[in-house]
Amino acid sequence: MLAPAASLFDQTALTDRAERLVKAALAAGADAADAVAVRSLSLSLELRDGNVEESESAEGDDLGLRVLVGRRQAVVSTNDVANAGAELAQRAVAMAKAAPEDKYAGLADASLLAHSFPDLDLIDRALPTVAQLEQRARAAEEAGLAVAGVAKSGGASASAGIGGMVLVTSTGFRGAYLGSSHGLSMTAIAGQGTGMERDYDYSSVRHAADLDSPEKIGRTAGERAIARLNPRKVATRKVPVVFDPRIAGSLVSHLASAVNGASVARKTSFLREKMGQKIFADGIRIIDDPLRKRGLRSHPFDGEGVAGKTLALVEDGVLNSWILDCATARELGLATTGHASRGVSSVPSPAPSNLHLEAGKLSPDDLIADIKDGFYVTDLIGMGVNMVTGDYSRGASGFWIENGQRTYAVSEVTIAGHLFDIFRTLTPANDLVFRYGTNAPTVRLEGLTVAGQ
Repeated sequence: MLAPAASLFDQTALTDRAERLVKAALAAGADAADAVAVRSLSLSLELRDGNVEESESAEGDDLGLRVLVGRRQAVVSTNDVANAGAELAQRAVAMAKAAPEDKYAGLADASLLAHSFPDLDLIDRALPTVAQLEQRARAAEEAGLAVAGVAKSGGASASAGIGGMVLVTSTGFRGAYLGSSHGLSMTAIAGQGTGMERDYDYSSVRHAADLDSPEKIGRTAGERAIARLNPRKVATRKVPVVFDPRIAGSLVSHLASAVNGASVARKTSFLREKMGQKIFADGIRIIDDPLRKRGLRSHPFDGEGVAGKTLALVEDGVLNSWILDCATARELGLATTGHASRGVSSVPSPAPSNLHLEAGKLSPDDLIADIKDGFYVTDLIGMGVNMVTGDYSRGASGFWIENGQRTYAVSEVTIAGHLFDIFRTLTPANDLVFRYGTNAPTVRLEGLTVAGQ
């Protein structure tokens, strides 16, 4: 492992620059301002058939300034951090004065700002060398190719990096955090000619020690590709549908989109009238937790400096909260939930952090044991989800369930229904593992239409 220069982990100078920029904005005539600085360093390598196809390295700092003149706001950004000062601030103020008024614009109230920052264990100070990334990718590819029946590699990739942000506001907030990332993936191809099938596996973590082994990733990708060979089509029918954990989180993401404050305020969410109502079965809990240790989306404060906190979006099946930043909260007459997300060139907008559907009591085997005829989905295709109406239709592949057992591979089918019905009939298994930014166990849904032949 390679320890990056100590200066990479010291954001003091970057914070000082952001603070000077905020002061320059006030001096230029802004009523309020905040500055965001983003630091990043990344290494990545892609390998196919034992040969390195691409290797990339990038690092840099970017700085963004938001100014408010009354209820008018503007954002400017630069990657020339060292020279960002009065001229940038004056340009931002001039832009704000010419901007249309936004009665919901403004900084977070000082009473909501974070004053202490919990240690979320987000940073692994040792980064791999390019040679080590190549070693990981090569080992994953070799393990995938070693699976009997795998015809060739679809490629393997390894990556690592460090990223973080600084936020300074004219209301007195000053904070910074950094996080590391390590990733590894492999795609395997099985079969011959038009009968080829591919599948993959990957691991993405904060600390290298938490990565799945290259051998496991390659082997799993190979085994999944083999299992998909000789798929069949099925006749159209309504059956129970079971989602594998690697795609079950998509249902949680659909909920998050529907309860996003921006969608609710624009009246483009099918759930906009459902606050406080039961939309899932008893016992269902869906949690957003920005403070989970080593979480892929963890942060001690949001993009407006508001302290992070665990939030139950769904509690005992009841819709409990929207996902809000300050602007959408003002528009809806509510308080922010601390979910402002932003980059250097944009105003804050609401977004989730670490989301998960809590585990149920049944094992995955028990969850499907009574299904005489059903569909176990491992992959989804397309984006056929209408968040305004809740209509759901997506291409899918996986395995047919007969008499409680997964049997033959199935492809080229569509599953369709409505998210109200999907949420209402959802039953989670007990196999929740935190592997992604949005996590769910195996889930069972009732009465979806599987459209095939």
